[in-house]
Amino acid sequence: MKIPNRENAIIAPEKLTEYLLNIEHERGGTKARLLFEFGYDADTWQRLETDIRSFHLNTQVDVVRETIYGTRYEIHAALKTPSGRSLMVRSIWQIDAGTDFPRLITLFPD
Repeated sequence: MKIPNRENAIIAPEKLTEYLLNIEHERGGTKARLLFEFGYDADTWQRLETDIRSFHLNTQVDVVRETIYGTRYEIHAALKTPSGRSLMVRSIWQIDAGTDFPRLITLFPD
């Protein structure tokens, strides 16, 4: 199964620029350093968004979990990075209760 309504998935720009690609972020800094090693950077954050959409939203879901906030989906797949190397990551998506579109919660190396 793939994430429902994946064509309408939300990846907030600030999730990428202020968290995943921000080496100063308390929790995202380690992720940013790794992503930088694979050729991503904050100035071209759109590339990371495109790669997440291309390589994760078109991949089968590994885990589905119901929470009080909505349905969570976990995907484990490689990103083909700007460096030309593959990076295995896990993305977490959620369809909030009362909505029908997924949004990116986080992404981390796996």
